[in-house]
Amino acid sequence: MKGDRVEVVVDAGGSVRTYDIEATRAGRRVETTHGRGVVEVTEVTRGGTPVRTARFMSGRVLALVEHPAPRPAAEDDAPVTRLRATA
Repeated sequence: MKGDRVEVVVDAGGSVRTYDIEATRAGRRVETTHGRGVVEVTEVTRGGTPVRTARFMSGRVLALVEHPAPRPAAEDDAPVTRLRATA
């Protein structure tokens, strides 16, 4: 969804670099995959076509944070009631 964002913090040999990958248009989403020593963050269209891809060595990735876009509450969402702590 537009506004979804993934922040990747990478060790750059003595310094730290931060990369932001964001879904830039409506209908696009950001997918994160990892395997075989590589972390891959891809912006994908509705049909599944990758638009842009960022690849990082997993040994260098310090943090990977997903920031979902705020979604409006639906009409049928029930209000949340808090549970009381028992004594």
